[in-house]
Amino acid sequence: MIKISELQEKDVVNISDGKKLGQIHDLELDLREGQIKALVVPSESRFFGLVTGGKETVIPWNRIVKIGNDVILVRLETSASYMEDADRSRESRPLLTSPSESPR
Repeated sequence: MIKISELQEKDVVNISDGKKLGQIHDLELDLREGQIKALVVPSESRFFGLVTGGKETVIPWNRIVKIGNDVILVRLETSASYMEDADRSRESRPLLTSPSESPR
């Protein structure tokens, strides 16, 4: 078992290109199934060398290869495509289910 706080301390690395994506900012949960569906990693953008807010990268749980002591290894074809998917998926679904839909 692992705590969310422990997951958030680990770096997320895409093994397809070796790029460090950052650390977990949020999780997507399926309350009906009782499962973690995705990890959410903030993507930073730079403007004149300053770090500014960017898009989020949503990493589906089935793309996790290994959760190690210090890193979480994931396999993504391109990080940009997952950032675009994050935009579309956040617009198309509610963040929370209604109390009548959540498990008791």
